[in-house]
Amino acid sequence: MFLSILTSRYAEEDFLVSLPRKLVLGLASLFVAIATMMIAFGAAFSIVIGERYDWVYIPVIVLACIPVSLFAILQLPLFWKIAISTYGPGVFRRRRSKVKHKSA
Repeated sequence: MFLSILTSRYAEEDFLVSLPRKLVLGLASLFVAIATMMIAFGAAFSIVIGERYDWVYIPVIVLACIPVSLFAILQLPLFWKIAISTYGPGVFRRRRSKVKHKSA
């Protein structure tokens, strides 16, 4: 997804529609990939360690989750802003006012 953003033709419609969608999909797939990587790490770690060192699980899992948590904390605000601006009410769409006009 990120490579398709780099190789896009940069037309006006791309900046309004195509590029934000690609960026949202790229960030979402990156979050899913990191989460599944952490699940695979935990499973492999539990298989390797087994029942020999029960006390090692918690410190290693906590230390491994620190970079993932920092990445999520730093990137989630960007993801939400892009998702809301792409799929939410846009700048160019009219918003209906809730104030009723009185007719004279």
